Amino acid sequence: MASRVRPYAWISGAALVLTVVAGGAAPVGAVETGPFGWPLRPRPTVERRFDKPERNWLPGHRGVDLAATEGQPVLAAGDGIVVFAGTVAGKPVVSIDHEGGLRTTYEPVQAQVKVGTRISRGTPIGSLGAGHEGCPVPACLHWGVRRESSIHSRREYIDPLGLLHEVPVRLKPLKPAL
Repeated sequence: MASRVRPYAWISGAALVLTVVAGGAAPVGAVETGPFGWPLRPRPTVERRFDKPERNWLPGHRGVDLAATEGQPVLAAGDGIVVFAGTVAGKPVVSIDHEGGLRTTYEPVQAQVKVGTRISRGTPIGSLGAGHEGCPVPACLHWGVRRESSIHSRREYIDPLGLLHEVPVRLKPLKPAL
C-alpha cells in the first residue's frame, strides 16, 4: 500500500526550521556581507547609539560611539577615497567618500592616510586617540555617516550600523526543542 503525504505537511517542517533559525538557537557569530564592515577589530561594543536630530542644526548624536583602546588601528568601513585627514575643532578626523554619495567619518583618529588616497574596506586609516566626549569608557571611536545629496536637497545623517549587512550564524539543534 502506497503511503500518502498530506499536501501541506511540509509547512509544519518549515515552521519548525524558521522557529529554530529565528530565535531558537543562540548566535555564535556573524558573517559580514555587503560593501561595508566594522571599522574596528574585533567587533566593538556600541557604547552610544545614533540619535538623529529632527533638524540638522538641533542637538543629537550623528553617529555611533564604539568602545576601543587608545592606539587601536581604525579601518576603512568600505572602499572609497580619503577626502579629509586633519583636525576639526581640535580633534583628529578622517573622512572617506564612498559610492552612492556616502561619506564616513572617524574621530578621534590620527591619520595614516593622505587626502586623495583610494582605499579598500578593511584598510587601516589611522590609530584611535584617547577619549571622546560623552564616551563612558577611556577610548571610543565616533563613527558617523552622511549621505551627500544633490543641489536640491541637503545632507542627511544616517545610522552607520545600517550599513552593516551581517548574516547571523546560528547552530541548528540536533533534536527539535519540545
